[in-house]
Amino acid sequence: MSGVGSWLLVVAIPFHVFQLTGSAAATGLTLALEALPALLLGPWAGVLLDRWDLARAMWVADLVSAAAVGLILFADRPERLWLIYLAVLVENIATTVFRPASRALLPSVVGTGPELVAANAARAFAGSVTRLGAPPLGALLLAGPGITFVLAVDIVSYLLSAATIAAIRTRPTRAPHQPLRPLAGLQYAVRSRPLRGLLAGNGVFLIANAGLTALLVPLMVDRLGAPGYTVGYVFSGLGAGYLLGAAVSVKALSWLGIRDLIATTQFATGAAFFALVNAPSIPWAIAAAVLIGLPGSVLLITTETTVQRVTTPSMLAQVGALFFAVDALAAVVGALAAPALTLVAELPVTLNLLAAFAVLAAPLTLYAVPGHPAELTRKPS
Repeated sequence: MSGVGSWLLVVAIPFHVFQLTGSAAATGLTLALEALPALLLGPWAGVLLDRWDLARAMWVADLVSAAAVGLILFADRPERLWLIYLAVLVENIATTVFRPASRALLPSVVGTGPELVAANAARAFAGSVTRLGAPPLGALLLAGPGITFVLAVDIVSYLLSAATIAAIRTRPTRAPHQPLRPLAGLQYAVRSRPLRGLLAGNGVFLIANAGLTALLVPLMVDRLGAPGYTVGYVFSGLGAGYLLGAAVSVKALSWLGIRDLIATTQFATGAAFFALVNAPSIPWAIAAAVLIGLPGSVLLITTETTVQRVTTPSMLAQVGALFFAVDALAAVVGALAAPALTLVAELPVTLNLLAAFAVLAAPLTLYAVPGHPAELTRKPS
């Protein structure tokens, strides 16, 4: 429910900022602010979550997000742009709490057996439906009722999410008297060969993914000669691929072991990146996006399930926050490095180099992640 409102804002906030300021730099700063909380506050959030009631932390985060979005209602003039920046920061701070709490709470609700894979797949499927439908819906609502209506929908979605989560009665065991150690999650992951391998392989993959995302508009405009808004069609194709991947992810784990499945999906996604960056036309680019989304969805679900199974419950929020922080770091590195690379190499060369970098994640995963099932089960604290 909250995801629907959030994806509406993916379209609405950049549109609103650009409409207020006419500045691409101001719009870019809004997007950059979204990555900061996970990068800077994630480890602290994880430490605190391993001491708190997770369900309570989630619904409080939803209420904070609703209040943050409400601030944007008052940003109706350029001189009030700072309210949007503040709202984006506060909302993403709340998300930095919500996401690792959600990952840590789920195994206590469904266990760590086959139902955990099914639950992660169901969440991914719902997220894919949202990703597929909410952005174009946001564009339609902006063209019709306008930004105020979109913001109201997002606020209501957060409130509904908070009410739903508040009804959860399952509670994992917490360790409230442990000292605060913001680096404990990192230390735990470094000592765990599976977690260490996942961080390395997915870190490489996510840097390439972020770089390609940053260059999607130049790809559409400069290489394919299409309007910039056609990126929305590519994202819709990606969402369709995610739907297909979520549908097959539960079965996929019965076809291959965890390490081999992660490496295979990394390789397949990287190969589909090559198809995207060398697509001769928009329809081919959309088809390539579908091919990216299918293994990409399985990769995300398998990685999340593995982290939940390998990590002891008392450390799961901290380790989850660490993974989200690495995601944010990879997004920043990729988004900055890719445009810089185009200054020394032509756009087609840069795009193909990034696709090749994504493929390199597969052999790194095969080397760094253990292949024996016994090493991919939960270890005691």
